[in-house]
Amino acid sequence: MIPELITMLTYNDETVPNAREIFEECSDLSCRYWGFKDIGLPKTEMIDLVNLMKEKGKTTFLEIVSLSEEECMAGARVAVECGFDYLMGTVFHEKVFNFIKEQNLKFLPFCGKVTGHPSVVEGTIQDTIADAVRLQEYGVDGFDLLAYRFVGDPEKLASQFLKEIKIPVVIAGSISSFQRLDKIKELNPWAFTIGTAFFDKKFVHEGSFREQMKKVIDYLRSN
Repeated sequence: MIPELITMLTYNDETVPNAREIFEECSDLSCRYWGFKDIGLPKTEMIDLVNLMKEKGKTTFLEIVSLSEEECMAGARVAVECGFDYLMGTVFHEKVFNFIKEQNLKFLPFCGKVTGHPSVVEGTIQDTIADAVRLQEYGVDGFDLLAYRFVGDPEKLASQFLKEIKIPVVIAGSISSFQRLDKIKELNPWAFTIGTAFFDKKFVHEGSFREQMKKVIDYLRSN
């Protein structure tokens, strides 16, 4: 199995205003997983977009980069109200986890010492994995791993993390080159996200969002 691409309709950690238009232009491509952030669109537009994605047979992800319990809980409520399939991001808070368990929603939190905005992962590889093992035993559905925002060796973190964690792992953030796509193929996580790099035209020079997506999808399937 090749890793799943989660296309994020976000730029610099905010949902783009024309997210619906871009999705409609690209929804026939083979990417099954789509997401966006809780910042950038009014809730009514978020609900409409999630409904449209589901009508097209897509699985939906809301990613939140807030870190406080209050902000994380607010994001979890938005995810439920909008009908998302997955909530990604936020640090783990027991109150948030218990709320999500009562809903038809899967939870992929950050793990390790996550700080700042844009978020970075501090601490050691061992500490990050130990935190993930604890949360795995707690019952989370998987992880949103900010591997390329780790203050140490990102690929060493990802490699060791994937060897020790037995539930789905999404490698999120800063996948913006074919070199990193090659590493994603080698590491073979459950999924990975690309958003800003598509808008910055990192994969097809001056290409459209659709052309960027298609290039990455085809590249993943190549040997």
